[in-house]
Amino acid sequence: MKSNQFSGFHKLTWQQRAAEVQEFSGLTDEEIARITQPGALSNDVADRVIENVIGTYQLPMGVAMNFVINGKEYLIPMVIEEASVVAAASNAAKMARGGGGFHTGYTGNIMISQVQCIGVKNPYFARQKILHHKQEILDIANSRDPILVSITGGAKDLEVRVVESEIGPMVVTHLLVDTGDAMGANAVNTMAEAVASKIEEITGGTVKLRILSNLADHRLASATATWRKEDIGGEEVVDGIIAAYAFAAADPYRAATSNKGVMNGIDPVVIATGNDWRGMEAGVHSYCSRGGRYTSLTRWEKDANGDLTGTIEIPTPVGLVGGGTKVLPGAQMGVKILGVTSAAELAQVIAAVGLAQNFAALRALATDGIQKGHMKLHARNLATVAGATAEQLDVVVAKMIADKMVSVDHAKEILAGM
Repeated sequence: MKSNQFSGFHKLTWQQRAAEVQEFSGLTDEEIARITQPGALSNDVADRVIENVIGTYQLPMGVAMNFVINGKEYLIPMVIEEASVVAAASNAAKMARGGGGFHTGYTGNIMISQVQCIGVKNPYFARQKILHHKQEILDIANSRDPILVSITGGAKDLEVRVVESEIGPMVVTHLLVDTGDAMGANAVNTMAEAVASKIEEITGGTVKLRILSNLADHRLASATATWRKEDIGGEEVVDGIIAAYAFAAADPYRAATSNKGVMNGIDPVVIATGNDWRGMEAGVHSYCSRGGRYTSLTRWEKDANGDLTGTIEIPTPVGLVGGGTKVLPGAQMGVKILGVTSAAELAQVIAAVGLAQNFAALRALATDGIQKGHMKLHARNLATVAGATAEQLDVVVAKMIADKMVSVDHAKEILAGM
């Protein structure tokens, strides 16, 4: 079986790393060129993706190593500009292997489309009337997408809520649609449009918005992992991580930064696979506020052995069909490197990477502080900006860190004296 454990991977040249990924993932020479050659996304393709195109903009793509998820080894493609993230994820996954890696779950590919109805005189009565007509409404919705129905079953159920607002009560109908391996925005929006007139007829109100919700709380991915205390620095480190988590769970100011660390892992995978990272961010942050206050996305505890256990559960509105995944050459290669074959598998990988990234950040805070590892990588960026060659880079970085002066100006001073 192929293994993603590779000692000293970061010490290879980028060409050597690309060759290792190509072999692991079974990429052809043409396919690896789509992410290693400049201009892989042509201006002509870009011009068909968004409006007013003037060119393209590239970001680094790295791979996180060492991930074992449900017994399967993955290389994780990550597109991000921030130093230390890929290394931190790789290190967290390596330490998790001793506890069996990551175990994940998924609730299904159900997306929500909301139909907002206002001006209803008796909203609670109207709510029940809509539910009494549930099958009729579902049949109308499914008539608009027979292909989706034949594949996944399409619209499966209804939820109806009465939402109090500044303009009075609103009757809000949720269509629950199985979108399969697609994220499904177009499908659920089309279905919402189709049922609007029927809901007006039932309620006597006026339908306004007919749109999906990114708070995809019927499309949840979860991940768990155990880090053995001896693999992460002892029980004192375990206690430190739990104390850091407790701070984030109790305080929204800390939770905002802790959850940003989670998204440091999630967003790069979402981008690398051509999915909507803005929708992911919106859904995740809404989900961790659903109890009435903003709190931590993850939970950390100590088991009977004194080992660290972590859990995460997040909405994952992602897909492998349509959108950027099918249009962008880099996204196509990201999916192939990752080796996922369904939206469910992709969602579970994303949850595992988010948990790993949060572990890495909390462990750094509980031990040396977040800056020690981050500043070394930051120093490499600044030394490069200052003009250091590949041969000079390690010397300049070591000198900046030893001097405790990490800046472009100091890097230039060091280079001038070399």
